[in-house]
Amino acid sequence: RFFERGVFPAALKEAVVRPLLKKPALDPAVLNNYRPVSNLRFLAKVVESVVVQQLPLFLEETEYLDPYQSGFRAGHSTETALVALVDDLWRARDRGFSSVLVLLDLSAAFDTIDHGILLRRLRGLGVGGTVLRWFSSFLSGRSQSVLAGGQRSAPRPLTCGVPQGSVLSPLLFNIYMKPLGEIIRGFGVRYHQYADDTQLYISTPGQISDALSVMSRCLEAVRVWMGSNRLQLNPTKTEWLFLPASRSSLD
Repeated sequence: RFFERGVFPAALKEAVVRPLLKKPALDPAVLNNYRPVSNLRFLAKVVESVVVQQLPLFLEETEYLDPYQSGFRAGHSTETALVALVDDLWRARDRGFSSVLVLLDLSAAFDTIDHGILLRRLRGLGVGGTVLRWFSSFLSGRSQSVLAGGQRSAPRPLTCGVPQGSVLSPLLFNIYMKPLGEIIRGFGVRYHQYADDTQLYISTPGQISDALSVMSRCLEAVRVWMGSNRLQLNPTKTEWLFLPASRSSLD
């Protein structure tokens, strides 16, 4: 009946967050050494699983998902994305091309997703009526409390982001990120994605400065798009790599 009415049960919307040390040897007095782990009620995952059984099939049948997004998809993995990336770069090197590779990382990407934008993405995908109302209900009215040292805080409302620990959240994140690939392709830059990690690369037979110029313009467009979609690049984890052409190819 929840699906017929387009409602996600309000009683299942509160998460309990437990801070856990990233590694046992880390100093427990340092806040950054903890990873927040969000726990949802078991029944919430049961309700979500009904949608999870249908949504991936719909996304694959409509070919909506970015073909270079390997995260949370059957037949795709970090390994398949890595193999494709390395193969492309080695082939370029063997042809005498130099390459520029940029590794992007987002700051708390799942936590900053704008609900209104995500619902518009779903509507553009053809989701409407009761189903769209269910997704709106699933995202809205959520809260979380923190459990630490045997004490639990008062719940705080969550006004953005997809729920941590939800089996639906990774799929919704992929839908949210779909337009990014279109922007990158517009610059002739190649890419692979796994969830919120993105690798951009471009190869050139000419001066590496030409590739750098294209990549810089692409990154600026990516930054602007992310800003308008409530996402933020993590500059401390963004890396540039320069791969020279094979010397034997140059000879």
